[in-house]
Amino acid sequence: MKKNKTLRIVLYSLAILIVAGWLFVRNITNGPLPDYNQDIQLSGLQAPVEVIRDSFAIPHIYAENQKDLYMAVGVVMAQDRLWQMDLLRRVTTGRLAEILSDDLLEVDQLMRSLEMSKKSTRMFAQADPQLRECIMAFTDGVNQFIEQNQKHLPFEFKLLGYTPEQWEPIHSVNLIGYMAWDLSTGWPNELTLFKVRGKVDEKKFSDFVPNIPGQSTSVYPDFQLDKNEGEVLTALQNITIKLDELGLDVFRGSNNWVASGSKTKSGKPLLANDMHLGLSIPGIWYQMHQVIPGKLNVTGVVLPGQPMIVAGHNQNIAWGFTNVMTDGLDFYEETVNPDNPNEYLVDGEWRKFRIVEEQVLNKAGDTLVMINKFTHRGPIVTDIKAISGKTISMSWVGLFDSNELRTVYGLNQARNWTEFREAIKTFVTVNQNIVYADTEGNIGLHSTIGIPLRESGGIGVYPGDTSLYDWKGLVPFEELPFSFNPESGFLSSANNRTTDPDYPHYISSWFDLPYRQDRIQELLKSNDKIGIEDFIAIQADQHSKMAEKFNPVFVQELMKSDELTEIEKDALETLRTWDFSLSRESVAATIFEYMYFNTCKELVEDELGEELFTEFSGKKIMVKNFMENILINQESSWCDNIQTPDNKETFNQIVTSAFKKSLSDISTSMGSNTDKWAWGDIHQITLEHPLSSANLIDKLFNLSRGPYPVGGSFHTVCPYSYSFMDPGSINHGASHRHIFDLSDWDKSLTVIPTGNSGIPASPYYCDQSKLYVNNQYHSDYVSREKVEASAKYKIIITDD
Repeated sequence: MKKNKTLRIVLYSLAILIVAGWLFVRNITNGPLPDYNQDIQLSGLQAPVEVIRDSFAIPHIYAENQKDLYMAVGVVMAQDRLWQMDLLRRVTTGRLAEILSDDLLEVDQLMRSLEMSKKSTRMFAQADPQLRECIMAFTDGVNQFIEQNQKHLPFEFKLLGYTPEQWEPIHSVNLIGYMAWDLSTGWPNELTLFKVRGKVDEKKFSDFVPNIPGQSTSVYPDFQLDKNEGEVLTALQNITIKLDELGLDVFRGSNNWVASGSKTKSGKPLLANDMHLGLSIPGIWYQMHQVIPGKLNVTGVVLPGQPMIVAGHNQNIAWGFTNVMTDGLDFYEETVNPDNPNEYLVDGEWRKFRIVEEQVLNKAGDTLVMINKFTHRGPIVTDIKAISGKTISMSWVGLFDSNELRTVYGLNQARNWTEFREAIKTFVTVNQNIVYADTEGNIGLHSTIGIPLRESGGIGVYPGDTSLYDWKGLVPFEELPFSFNPESGFLSSANNRTTDPDYPHYISSWFDLPYRQDRIQELLKSNDKIGIEDFIAIQADQHSKMAEKFNPVFVQELMKSDELTEIEKDALETLRTWDFSLSRESVAATIFEYMYFNTCKELVEDELGEELFTEFSGKKIMVKNFMENILINQESSWCDNIQTPDNKETFNQIVTSAFKKSLSDISTSMGSNTDKWAWGDIHQITLEHPLSSANLIDKLFNLSRGPYPVGGSFHTVCPYSYSFMDPGSINHGASHRHIFDLSDWDKSLTVIPTGNSGIPASPYYCDQSKLYVNNQYHSDYVSREKVEASAKYKIIITDD
């Protein structure tokens, strides 16, 4: 009896603990869920504001004036994305370690060295009074939400043990600076390139260099990246990878295109845009519609933490972005005075470093002192990893004065091409190709590039003891490439080369190859008249121009072999009859993807070694450039395996070996039945929250979604990029899809990979995910009639 009594007590206690734990989790999970039908009171509101949410909880905000509109935007955005907003501002201010991990202290120091807040303070002080009013109203709205909801904060605050501080205007401005940093292209590739240069001869090295007219491997014959310089740039690269792992990258690749009325069934333009970035939860974009009747009617996506539509349309124009892939970073090896470590040499004279003492909190709450040093060019990056032997500084285009916030505000208000161009003049450091259309029937594509005026562009760590390689400013806006109302009736961009080779200014060596661009243009040319259904098909297109080029060569080489097994013959026939579409159902897609990378591995790993090959294979643009060069020169010495000195391998042997290795890899993962090798069975996406890496937390709070089988790849218009030889690790894709119909704005369509809410317990946390992976959309209504008809929630925000 005594034992039974003891057992009952233990069981009762366990039950109580389980119930208590369940109630605790439920409380912090469901506590922050907003009531979208509960009216809100705000101090300082001049007139009532109406917020209508549709079946996806997308807010349509109606205000009578600008100040009220943006105050309401602050409250509404904070309802759904407050922790994400806080996380992004902590990135830009260098305050991640104190809430997440000491492993991020180096990230904090790097971000502080970029001095985004310093520039933002200057930009905000110089801003137009109307723009300042917008940001201050947004700030007020966010802060009133925080004050009113201290007991109902998102679970992340409670789990990590802190509360959000007051929002400040510079936090919103900082986000523009962060977009500029995230768009800095080239130097990780250049780092890998110089490591390769240390391993191979000049002839082999040339196959790694992008085949861009005017580029040469001997542009800087005196510059060599030695071991210490490599350590510095590797350390910097590893720091930025930590930001990517948190899902905090903004722009990477992108597609956009536009067709004029001469090409469309409606007689009015159609415009499409999908910006590519890391796929995580919450998604980087927040969908929103903002209205001041008679003055403003703008919809699209905003970056959580700033209040204006980044990409979208108003009542007159539509616009969207792609990354130009600008090389906006240069590195310099400084000569430090041996008698005074606070001086560096320039043109025969010693200059003083500017020294900033940073006080950084670690996870335990201790204050650490970190020193950032600056030359006239920018911060010293060697101090971040305390690497001795070299002092390297960095010049970054984001350090130049610019006014991107003015641009976004101007785009929201612009009525025509002239006002559009006037707005984008100050979009200097976030390098983009902006596609344009207006209700008058005009179309355009305009670059906004902060192109440094350099002595010479390209690859290298420059000597810092001379001012010869200092930037002399930026290329004037008037000299930037653009196109307006072309005879073809359409325009597009997909991160490919921006200009013809005779353009006088160096932009980059690292444009993406034109596979996506060529396919987009092929499809735009395929019909005399295009409808919105054609634009849907283009955004969903998984046909590969890269496969068109490589697969016939692979098949031709494999057909020469008389030593194939029955399984290998079946696989070869599958490749031979393939239509080059990487659909979820395609078996050929699986074989091709494995074979493409295995061919690359067979070509270079013997000379690069496993570690450097792994680094190289993670740089998709580098891989694509190298493989293109090998395809042109199949007699390349890369085909010979240096580990078999008695044999000289040929391209045919490389392809055959890669084919056999690929089938072995696939069989290990998917079994030996080739009919079961569908691409979507292994190529899958799992959407993860920044805290999902802790499995218990992930499961307790239901943070992740997926896996979802998808088609496509890094080289298709519908993009799903993944880590080398791990198709299940999809890490980049379209961060949104928009199609704008200028014949009737209400016919426009949109979708994001997740949902508008960042709260895991919300039904709107990932309610668009299945639409997204199935290439479906929902309507993007802007007329009051349609918005009212699709309303699911309504509130009134009034002055208290």
